[in-house]
Amino acid sequence: MVLILTIFGVAYTTFSRQPIKGYWEILVPFIVLVCIGAGWRNATDNAARWHLVLTQMFHWLAFLIVINVMLLPAVQRNFSANATGLAIFTLLTLGTFTAGVHIWSWQVCLLGLIMALGIPAIAWIENSALFFLLIGAGVLGIATVFWWHWRERP
Repeated sequence: MVLILTIFGVAYTTFSRQPIKGYWEILVPFIVLVCIGAGWRNATDNAARWHLVLTQMFHWLAFLIVINVMLLPAVQRNFSANATGLAIFTLLTLGTFTAGVHIWSWQVCLLGLIMALGIPAIAWIENSALFFLLIGAGVLGIATVFWWHWRERP
């Protein structure tokens, strides 16, 4: 779910050409809850649970601060919407993987690795969007011709 929400945020930022600060500020606490939930079973007592909660909150607060710095107007003048989206996705990827390391959760680490594999994929898709659009239009045109021809046959 975190992966899908993060990719949605990157896609929205890329296509709207507008930073969506509020979206990231809502998504990061959701990721905090996911990480706390993943590490909860390893926390054996109340002190360990408080340590887990506080370290995850401060860990993700640091990433949220950096994301907000990236979204400052003075910084935005130096980045395109595509670059901003990918940079935020990269930060969330790094944050997810390192959070998984801190809580000893292979599932969260794996999510971070999957997100890392998504970084070049998203960059390639963004650069190839026109290519995909042309292929889609060609396939739709061919399908329409075949459908029309099939419908006309007695």
